This record gives sequence, C-alpha cells and structure tokens, in this order.
Amino acid sequence: MCKYSGPSPYRGSLFECILSGIMSVKGKKVLHMDRNSYYGAESASITPLEDLYKRFNLPGKPPESMGKGRDWNVDLIPKFLMANGQLVRMLLITQVTRYLDFKVIEGSYVYKGGKIYKVPSTETEALASSLMGLFEKRRFRKFLIFIANFDENDPKTMEGVDPQKTTMRAIFQKFSLGQEVIDFTGHSLALYRTDEYLDLPCIDTINRIKLYSESLARYGKSPYLYPLYGLGELPQGFARLSAIYGGTYMLNKPIEEIVVENGKVVGVKSEGEIARCKQLICDPSYLMDRTKKVGQVIRVICILSHPIGNTGDINSCQIIIPQNQVNRKHDIYVCMISFAHNVAAQGKYIAIVSTTVETSDPEKEIKPALDLLEPIEQKFVSISDQYAPTDMGTDSQIFISRSYDATTHFETTCDDIKDIYRRMTGSDFDFAEMERKKQDIFGDAAE
Repeated sequence: MCKYSGPSPYRGSLFECILSGIMSVKGKKVLHMDRNSYYGAESASITPLEDLYKRFNLPGKPPESMGKGRDWNVDLIPKFLMANGQLVRMLLITQVTRYLDFKVIEGSYVYKGGKIYKVPSTETEALASSLMGLFEKRRFRKFLIFIANFDENDPKTMEGVDPQKTTMRAIFQKFSLGQEVIDFTGHSLALYRTDEYLDLPCIDTINRIKLYSESLARYGKSPYLYPLYGLGELPQGFARLSAIYGGTYMLNKPIEEIVVENGKVVGVKSEGEIARCKQLICDPSYLMDRTKKVGQVIRVICILSHPIGNTGDINSCQIIIPQNQVNRKHDIYVCMISFAHNVAAQGKYIAIVSTTVETSDPEKEIKPALDLLEPIEQKFVSISDQYAPTDMGTDSQIFISRSYDATTHFETTCDDIKDIYRRMTGSDFDFAEMERKKQDIFGDAAE
C-alpha cells in the first residue's frame, strides 16, 4: 500500500507501483505498503515453481522434468506491452528502462475456423495472407492505406468521413469488408474485447489500428514487447524510481484499518501504528465496501514442452480468438512466452489463456484455446472476480483501482492510471511532467 502526504498509493500491484513512481517524481512524499513479501501483488511473477504449486494448492512438488524451480518466473496475470504504447512511453520517459531488458514477441495470430493465422497489418502482409480471398485482400489493402493516411487535422485525408460522427461500422461498409475481416480488424488490430465499438465514432478505432501498426513498425515481428524475467520486473522498476525520489517501501506490512475521519482518509493503521496521509491509492481488496463486482475473468497457466502448433515453432506469440468465431460475447486470449525470456526451464513454454467469464462453466468456455495448446504438461486454473470502485475519491481522497481485465496488453491499465491521476490532481496526465532530468538521477550509479 502506498500513501503520500501529498497523495498516497497503497499495495504493490503494478498499477500502484507506477502511480507511486509518478507521484514521487512530482515531488509528493510517498509511503508504499504491501501486505505481501514481494512486489507486484496480483500482477507478480511467481518463483520458484514450487511456490506456484503451493499457490494453486497442487499436491506434491513439480516433477523433475520441469527442471530447476528457480528457473521459473510465472506471471499470474499475462500481458504484453505495445511497443509504441502508453506503458512503454512511461518506461522510457522515466528511464525505468535502465532497470529492464525486453524481447520482441515473435508473432501475432488470429483464430478462424479452428485454425490460427498470422495477423496481417501492413499492405504487403495483407496481400500475402491466407486469411482472405483475392478481392477481399484488395479491399483490405485500400482500408489499411486509408487508416495509415488518416489525419484528423487534414480533411483531404478523411474521404468524407467525420471522425467524431461516422461509426466504425460505416467505415467497414465503405470499404465493403466482410464479417471475418471485420472480426480480425476489430479484435486483433484494434484489440477490442467486444463489438460495441462498431456503433461508436470511428476515431478511437482508427487510432487503435495506427497504434498497432506503429508498434509493429518499430521491431517488425509483432507489436508486442515482454520483459526478461517476467512482468514482476515492471513493478520493481517503478518501485525503484519512487525510492530514488525519496519514496519509502514497506513489504510484509499487514494493513489493519484505513482510518477515515469526517468522510476523508487520514491514515492507515498497521501493527498498532498509524501512518498519516492526505490521499490513498489501493486495489479493491483493501476496501471491498467501496467497490462493486463487475464480472469475472478465468486465467489458465499452461506449462508446455513444445511451441504452439502452426506458429513456425517460435518461442513467443499472442493468439486472439474473436468472439464471433466461438459464439461468445468476449474474445479469448492466449499469450505464450518461454525459456527464451528467462521465465521457464530450458525447452519449456508457458501459455496463458484468459477471457471474461460468461457462463457457469468457465473452463468449458476456453476449450477452443486449450485445444490449440495440447498436449499440456500442467495446468493452473484461476477464476477471479473483477471489481470497480463505487467511491471515486472526490470527498474521501481514497482512489481505488479497477481489477485487471482479460486483455493481454497494458493499454486499458494505463487508461485507468491516467483516470486516477486526473481525479487525484485535478489535471490531465502529462507525460512531459514525468521526465527525469539528469540532476534528478541521484539514486542511480553513474553510467
């Protein structure tokens, strides 16, 4: 948990660690408390492998075929970073990248008719793709050129489209794109979870497709990045940023009470002592009476001894199964990483399946994804309730994050971070304010 005598975030998931770093850079006095003995909370990477077995209450120890337990760093919540996305921008501008190493995810795939296909996102890939017939390819190529050239400030590029009024459904009709092309465009390029976007103004979708294309252009294989040693490295990097700017971290710190006086937070009680604060940030688990349940997510961690079939034996990839392909309302996601990222023993792969729960039998819902992964050496299944705050913090100055969603990227998390920042400070999030000056980097060794 983390508190400030300016603001005060609390509990160490990635969300709170990023905000504690940001607020420390802004000159706030930050105390970050975590009931866990490790950084990251629910977004942690678990090591050794024995601890993952214990966490999921599996009997016995991992078999010898799994290699050394210390070779494993298994993410509880799988997510990749968009190479040109908001989180990478935050990492670069705060120079947290100096504590981390990244690898490019080797492929991005979409599910169609029981098979997976590489996602085409450039004109050249569109023409070579087996996802579409010849005439569909030509129409899709024209669509991609339109998106690439589209500029809100230049009416000549809009071709009669009003970015604030024309719906995305109308744009697809303009280019005569079929349902399956719409599916992979909306879900694998724009990365929407549902089809609600179709009847909204097109500008958000256009910007999402541009983000995908720009991210892909940076490294070529896919638009996604992943940190060596797992996502648990990210909260540690922002925790270090906070510490450099005077923030204090306390792990293994039980939280007994959030102290509120006259409707406003004044402190946090732990082990009989009260740490005073003016603002507080926490995840929903600390203040359940100020949140509401908004759904459930199922995540299944699968250990494999082989890469996923039909991917060209690559060491990492993402697969999106669009909702319409499996008669659902939400997409199913598969992320695969491996020993190449220092998260698994040599020759081992970790594939994590996730989706929003729609029925009383969540495991049956993700069967199409699990079928792509067979044979599976070991499964770890979790079903998590999702919560959103009912208290927006205006009066209480308590700012509660949303639970992590089923998506496999951090863009929605960054939107939530910017929303809390706006509510805490009264101003929009400004990347430039986070920039570290040379004289500020007093906590790092000279390079």
